[in-house]
Formats: sequence, structure tokens, C-alpha cells
Amino acid sequence: MKETEQPVLAASKTQNGKVNKADAPQRAGAAAAPGARLASAFEAVEKFPALIESRVRVMQAATAETARIGELVEAVESDVALTISVLRFANRAGGNTGNIGSVPQAVDVLKPSGVLAIAGTAPVFDFFESNGGWELRPEQFRVHALATQQAAARIGREIGWGDRDELAVAALLHDIGRLVVSKLHPGRRTYFDAASRTPEQRIREERDQLGIDHALVGGVLARRWNVPQRIAVAIERHHTEDAEGLAAIVATADMVAHYSQGEAVAPERLREMAKRSGLGAEGLRELLYELPYPREADSRVSEPCPLSNRELDVLKHLSEGMVYKQIAGEMQLSVSTIRTHLHNVYGKIGAVDRAQAVLTARDCGWI
Repeated sequence: MKETEQPVLAASKTQNGKVNKADAPQRAGAAAAPGARLASAFEAVEKFPALIESRVRVMQAATAETARIGELVEAVESDVALTISVLRFANRAGGNTGNIGSVPQAVDVLKPSGVLAIAGTAPVFDFFESNGGWELRPEQFRVHALATQQAAARIGREIGWGDRDELAVAALLHDIGRLVVSKLHPGRRTYFDAASRTPEQRIREERDQLGIDHALVGGVLARRWNVPQRIAVAIERHHTEDAEGLAAIVATADMVAHYSQGEAVAPERLREMAKRSGLGAEGLRELLYELPYPREADSRVSEPCPLSNRELDVLKHLSEGMVYKQIAGEMQLSVSTIRTHLHNVYGKIGAVDRAQAVLTARDCGWI
């Protein structure tokens, strides 16, 4: 590794995402450039562009006569840049540092007006647009992030994972460190060659040739944004062999996403990580069969509604744009009970998230 790269590595190992000046060489001028490069790379990720369509949908949902909270959450949760921004700002709001780990929580703190202000000032890109100065094209990054999020949602439903909203965030942001690496080391296209190299091969090359890896840097960046430690750890450890819990789910989803996009994966590694996440062999086979897009039932076939009256009531409120806390208040139930009802809804109708559950129910005429 080049002498000038060492301070970047030292800085990347801090726990709060700030440059550790004590680790840098003492020679005048030698440490300033690498430290400044790292800070600049972090700041660049914080200004990563949002998809124009995502911003349009946020503005439509937030400025409706009655704010459509469900649609607002969905638009933010499907965009890397907007998710980063709302989490950063929500975790800076009074007393919330380290407590906000999901988009619904962030929207509840910031209110639709706050989310609207964030989206309105965000840099943007459009479909098929040039890279805008990024080595890793924003659209390419977005597509893989969403594929991983979708796979993670399916895994979470299959294994009964408790906090699916935080899982959505961890999966969407799992590769944010790649953006930092692409800024620090432009021109190193080999590290992004997913067609012929598995994720494990590429991360080993990062460690061997750069002295850092994108998972470690991603964890540092997440801590810089004050997101809950469990999400930062999942991002940081999603390529480790002993990943467990949230990190194991994200690791499995990441490989499934690569596979669904025709990219290289190691089958044994995928099977092992699926097992560590709690997903059995049959569940993994079904996931690989259905993705990248879930197989939906033909809406022309009339089917009886499999949901209970209480589950239908929860789903109706969700379709009206309410968040869990509002539904709980309306139905005089606890938030955890609402989550349980929705978990049952997802399982019964084969939905992977709120939006698909509502669309399925509407298509079938249940709500």
C-alpha cells in the first residue's frame, strides 16, 4: 500500500466517523491531504443524488390536502439518498441521536414538511443519466440496493424478523462504503466487477490492495450519521464469515440480489449465510426462484379474502397513509400488536412490504 494511503486507513477505523488525528503521521503536510480526502468522500456520500422520480413522489405525498404518510414513507424508503438524509436529520433532532433507525420513525420526527424540505433541496439524477461525477453510477447503485432490500424483506417475512423497517434501511444502505471507496480510489474498476468476481473476492482485493474495505468504511459512515449501532454493525459485518442476526440477513440478501442480476456468487457461501440468517434450504430455493420480481397471483382470478376483520381494518388504515403509531391510536391497540397484525397480513397474502400488501388487497377488492 502506498505511504499516502495509510492515514486514510487509520481514519476509517474510528468509531464515530471522524478523522483520528492522533493516528496520522506527524510530518507537516503529509497527513492533511489523506484526511481531507476522507472527509471529502464522506461529505460526497451525504450529497449523493436522489432519483428525480423519488423526489416527485415525496412532494406529491407531502403536499396532498391530507399528507399521504404511507406513500411518503414508501418514496423515501426506496431511495438511497433520501433515506440517508432523513435518517441524518432525524437523528440530529432533539434527543433522538442513535434512536431513529427506520424511515417511518424519521418521518414521524421530521413531519411531512421536514421531509419535503429535505427532498426539495436534494441533488438529483434521472434514469439513464450520466454518472454526474461518480465512479459508481447512481442508477447502478440504486438498482442493486433496491434488489437487496427486496430480498431482505422476503427473508425477514420468512423467518419472522421483528423490525422489518430497520431491516429495510440496513439492506438499502449496506453498500454505502463502496461510494466512499470509489471517491478515494477513482479508476479502480476491478473492485466493482461483480460479473466475474464474487462479493468475497472483491472485498479481499480491497483489503489487500487498498488496506480498507467498503463494509468497514460503511459502518464508520453509518456511525457518523448517528444511526442505531445495530444498523451500523450490520453494514460493517455483512461480508464477515461469522455474520449473524441482521448482518447475516443483509449478507444473504446481498448475494441473492447479485444472483438475480446475473452476477457472480459462491453457492456454498450463500447457503451458509442463509442458514446463519435462519432461512432454510427450501426457503432459499423459493427466494432464488421468485426474485428479482415476486410472482404475483393473476388478479383476474377471484379469491376469498384470507384476512380477519381486524387485519383488514389495520390494512385499510395503512392504505389511508397512517403510520403504525397512528393506527394503534385509532384502533386502541399497541404498536407491537399492529406490527403483529401486519406481519400476519404479509404472510397470508404473500406481500413483502406495506405497498405491495395494499396494492394486492385493492386489486382483489378486499379494501
